[in-house]
Amino acid sequence: MNEHVPYTTPEADRRFATTLARGLAVLRAFRASDDGLGNGEIAERTGLPKSTVSRLSWTLHQLGYLTHSGRADRYRPGPALLALGSVAAASISFVDLAGPIMQRTADETGTLSLLLVRDQAKLLIVKTWRPRGVSSLWLEAGHRVPVMGSSSGRALLATQSEEAFQRTVLLAGADPVEAAETRREAWSQLMGRGFVIHDPASYFAPSIHAVARPFQSRDLSEPVIFTCGAMPEDLTVERMRDQVGPRLNAAVQELERIMGQGGGTIFRD
Repeated sequence: MNEHVPYTTPEADRRFATTLARGLAVLRAFRASDDGLGNGEIAERTGLPKSTVSRLSWTLHQLGYLTHSGRADRYRPGPALLALGSVAAASISFVDLAGPIMQRTADETGTLSLLLVRDQAKLLIVKTWRPRGVSSLWLEAGHRVPVMGSSSGRALLATQSEEAFQRTVLLAGADPVEAAETRREAWSQLMGRGFVIHDPASYFAPSIHAVARPFQSRDLSEPVIFTCGAMPEDLTVERMRDQVGPRLNAAVQELERIMGQGGGTIFRD
């Protein structure tokens, strides 16, 4: 594996549509817990000038991707965005198949089970399965976690292609040498155990312990991450290593068999 291949950002490519990228950044600014966002808040989250945000949000509103209630000039995700998300979810076959498997995993381990995808420099939670009858972490779809400093992020780095890895490191503003070492350690864990655990001592949130396992769907160009997490008192390092990690690995392997993918999840070019 060559970790010193020169990398050029997509923004430097003449084919890159900057206006489109900025419009998508506006849409990514919204979180599930938001009660609408004003242009100033969107500008703060995206780093774009407020005047640019005003034009983009108005355009997205006209196209139906944002809705505007007229109350305090606050935008919310609109019906066109909902329709687009529904089409995407329906076209990715493994999500529905994973549901019963991950719910069973959540129930058996008493942990919150998650499905995450990369969103620029972070991982976006797109699906959660809560253990029945057990209080669990308060994380919902739409919440983002950092790539660096999380078990989910380590699992992603371990299985990304070289180009995708370099782009993620650049977007995250991470030290390339440290990121490369993190990647090697995560790959070693994945090969040896079938799952990845980030050292709780340097986890991005001290109230979370988590174990993660990547899954490479034929529908997608890079892996998604399945994760089980809980509060430290409910999920010790020993329990992650000896119980929950192996159970999560078995769950993803079951999904692979259903999808007819064998062990392709942990392949990296």
